Amino acid sequence: MENMQEIRNIAIIAHVDHGKTTLVDRMIYQANLVRQPENLCQLILDNNDLERERGITILAKNVSVIYKGVKINIIDTPGHSDFGGEVERVLNMADGVLLLVDAFEGCMPQTRFVLQKAIQMGKKPIVVINKVDKPNCRPEEVQEEVFDLMFNLDATEEQLDFVTVYGSAKQGWMSLDWKQPASDITPLLDTILDVIPAPPVVEGTPQLLISSLEYSPYVGRIAVGRITRGALRSGQQISLCKRYDIVQKQKVKQLMVFEGLGKTNVEEVQCGDICAVVGIDGFEIGDTIADFENPEALEPIAIDEPTMSMLFTINNSPFFGKDGKYVTSRHLKERLDKELEKNLALRVKPGLTADSFVVYGRGVLHLSVLIETMRREGFELQVGQPKVLDKTIGGQRCEPIEDLSIEVPEAFVGAAIEIATRRKGALVRMDPRGDRTLLEFEIPTRGLIGLRSNLLTASQGEAIVAHRFKEYQPYKGEIEHRNNGSLVSIETGQAIAYSMNKLLDRGRFFVEPGEEIYAGQVVGEHTRERDLNINICKTKKLTNVRAAGSDEKIILPPAIKFSLEEALEYIQDDELVEVTPHFMRIRKILLDPLARKRNSDNED
Repeated sequence: MENMQEIRNIAIIAHVDHGKTTLVDRMIYQANLVRQPENLCQLILDNNDLERERGITILAKNVSVIYKGVKINIIDTPGHSDFGGEVERVLNMADGVLLLVDAFEGCMPQTRFVLQKAIQMGKKPIVVINKVDKPNCRPEEVQEEVFDLMFNLDATEEQLDFVTVYGSAKQGWMSLDWKQPASDITPLLDTILDVIPAPPVVEGTPQLLISSLEYSPYVGRIAVGRITRGALRSGQQISLCKRYDIVQKQKVKQLMVFEGLGKTNVEEVQCGDICAVVGIDGFEIGDTIADFENPEALEPIAIDEPTMSMLFTINNSPFFGKDGKYVTSRHLKERLDKELEKNLALRVKPGLTADSFVVYGRGVLHLSVLIETMRREGFELQVGQPKVLDKTIGGQRCEPIEDLSIEVPEAFVGAAIEIATRRKGALVRMDPRGDRTLLEFEIPTRGLIGLRSNLLTASQGEAIVAHRFKEYQPYKGEIEHRNNGSLVSIETGQAIAYSMNKLLDRGRFFVEPGEEIYAGQVVGEHTRERDLNINICKTKKLTNVRAAGSDEKIILPPAIKFSLEEALEYIQDDELVEVTPHFMRIRKILLDPLARKRNSDNED
């Protein structure tokens, strides 16, 4: 049996893209758990397709490495604030944190968000200044920034007395002096052993707070958490303490600990270690596994409230069932219920009709990742415009406000300020950094919908945008949205180049010639304010006078293709995004043009 002192539990926290997952990968290689691949760009941990494509971590992961006979449990956390629910619960399992900061960008909104959580929980930080191999990096300044930030967040003397390690996770070295690169990352591992305290060993009856869960198709849901008191044995009778003082008597079937990238079955787990428990039914994250006779519950995990909602409904377009496997409301409901089990910050309520659901989440990214995952699993669904959740505080209508930071080259500062202020953003600070400028705003969450794509267009793809929820403030007034109406098809059939060419002066198209379209589908953007019903399925009537082949010279501008987030940000109140495994279409809620006209007349 291992000694208890030989465990360290650390969580890696940082802003998006500052290199958390890359660093964990390096630790795995250092411990020789896997052979180094030829292609170092592939990350071991980001193992689902979505994470690999977007290059972001969505789900927190657990791995462990053995170094100098000490087992280090490492928890990789997501950086995006939309997945803040993940970060909070993960920190419960750790005794210390590695705060990673980019040597050029320095402290970003998300750094602040995750660090605040860690300091409030009293965790001991180690600061890692990453990417010092970048040109024009500024490690010393960044270290000062981190210190100031910790000070501002009311860190204790002990927390402020942190060790800083410099290095490049990508090149695979860490050192205590950035001017003297080392050959590997052992200085960091030594620092972890020296600085991070071993988990306290508390004798007594067992207690384990369920902080995360995994799913296996063979054994069902697996509870993951850290034992805060006593020890657990396989086959032991336990009590599951749920919210509202409900206690269920159950039995532990199997116990596993994290070893390398996998898990190993063990008979007993000591206090302080992180383990996975199999065989417990009906648990939720935040429940406590406690003693069979005298159960004592721990404080459940508080999770940030959702700030945005979206309508999910079944696909009822003329093309339903052509592309996906799961199309009924039953499938949709089961899938959302399954997601609720592991996605903490998500809420689902029934919609106005039997086949619609209102899904609440932390932001557009949080909800679009769920939609994208469902689409890949073979679902067909339709989603409505994202809505921001208002609250009434003291008789006043309030809305969520976010801290927004935009980093752009100097030339585009004016354009960025204009875009943000148009959306009711208030400029708080402006900080020139070499040839780039950091702008910080306070902006309503509503104003963020569609902001990123506008900024990227205005800054030629150079802007770096980040935001995090701050607080609720009084309602800031209306925000102007896109003024252009939609081009709506009135026929079902194939888009024909000939008729599209005739309508080019009316707007920009979202479909290519030859695509299947249906009546009521939005096929483009009108140049004016009102919606325009058009027919792009008309073919040329041939006579024996003209040659049939003179059409081939038509050259149309390329169609605009939206990503899922862009489409969600683009649509208006009376539109839906239809999402199927291979297609994404924008459509009107009412497909019939007469019904739409009646509806608009009634509104007027």
